[in-house]
Amino acid sequence: MIERDVRRVGKRMTGEARREQILAAARAVFAEGGYEGTTTDQVARAAGVSQPYVIRLFGSKQQLFLELYQHVSTRILETFSAVPAGPDAGRMMGESYIGLVADHDLLRLLMHGFIAGSDPQIGSLARHTLAEVFRLFRDRTGGSEQEARDFLAQGMLINVLIATGALEHSADELALAALCDCTIGPHRAGGPTVSPGGDPSVT
Repeated sequence: MIERDVRRVGKRMTGEARREQILAAARAVFAEGGYEGTTTDQVARAAGVSQPYVIRLFGSKQQLFLELYQHVSTRILETFSAVPAGPDAGRMMGESYIGLVADHDLLRLLMHGFIAGSDPQIGSLARHTLAEVFRLFRDRTGGSEQEARDFLAQGMLINVLIATGALEHSADELALAALCDCTIGPHRAGGPTVSPGGDPSVT
């Protein structure tokens, strides 16, 4: 059970404010426990409300997770869509993605959505997100399908490295340090970026 301080507000909190309070708590709880490992009771306790109230607002655990996952998907796709087409598009998309997954809760929710892909609705959204990133890379860079595939594959590896704490523990093993360096770059604290072909650079 995650212990989390949730800001208490007065009795006059609006329904929308209460909804946002629950979503904020759910974001952290799902990021920590995943879809299968999280209950609406855990979310309710983290938000300081009753479990029936969570169900009344969101209908089910699935619908609550889907709303959070839709937000993650929308944020990723809007970020990539904002990159102008041109020769620098691949580099800019890589930079923007590194910035997004610096939010570890966003990253973990994204990964948990992939894991829960056997659920019809969650899986549909996960597949749509992957397909749209693939399409946006091709559209913005004019690159080939293989280059778009490599960009997605590089992103998945970055996800795994960040989610497992590989960057913080890269000094533990020489091979791990080499993997981090050739994936994200040796000057990670300086702001790593990823080029269209996956070669790291530093801004």
